[in-house]
Amino acid sequence: MIQNLPFVGIIIIGITALISFKGFKDDGFFNSYSFKIDKIRSGSYLRLLSSGFLHVGISHLLFNMITLYFFIGIVVYALGTPSFLVLYFVSLIAGNLFGYGYHYNDQYYTAVGASGAVTGVLFSALLLYPQIELYLFFIPIPIPGYLFGIGYILYTLYGMKSQNDSIGHTAHFGGAIGGIFITLLLKPTVLEDTTLMLSVLSVATVAAGIMLYRQQLKKKN
Repeated sequence: MIQNLPFVGIIIIGITALISFKGFKDDGFFNSYSFKIDKIRSGSYLRLLSSGFLHVGISHLLFNMITLYFFIGIVVYALGTPSFLVLYFVSLIAGNLFGYGYHYNDQYYTAVGASGAVTGVLFSALLLYPQIELYLFFIPIPIPGYLFGIGYILYTLYGMKSQNDSIGHTAHFGGAIGGIFITLLLKPTVLEDTTLMLSVLSVATVAAGIMLYRQQLKKKN
């Protein structure tokens, strides 16, 4: 099925895999480019980008790249390669900026992963093709795209709350917002056909944002 993968997808997946494997074997390299609050606060802003090409392990890398593989063709076909690249990197940065703001007072917080960019691509695909149905592992029946989107947000909230790994769960949330925004900006005609999908995703995203805001208030108190 590699022939169905756009060339830009081959490049992104290839570069991400190479950098991730370098990070697996070289702790110094990993620590130099991972998302670290204290380092970013000190001016190491490159980490907002570079951390999106590192992963904590093979399973983390595979999860992100397989998700990207299934959705990248849809988005590239609808938006074109240049616009896709804008969406990918804006989502990546948006995800990490959200994580930076959310964990700003936690100077020891660290995370890695292409989660923000991949989630942006995922939500863009859901907006561009609202009738899409997905087949998940071990589930033999199709799942409506909007249900998958809601489930993904819930999974993100759980990961953010538990914080029991180095996966950038907060980047999922920021990446989703970035993906939705850029898709509407680049292709505003989706509003004509995706009212239900956009409404469902927007409500779920806003609800998630409120929950996170309340959680932050509890931390401060």
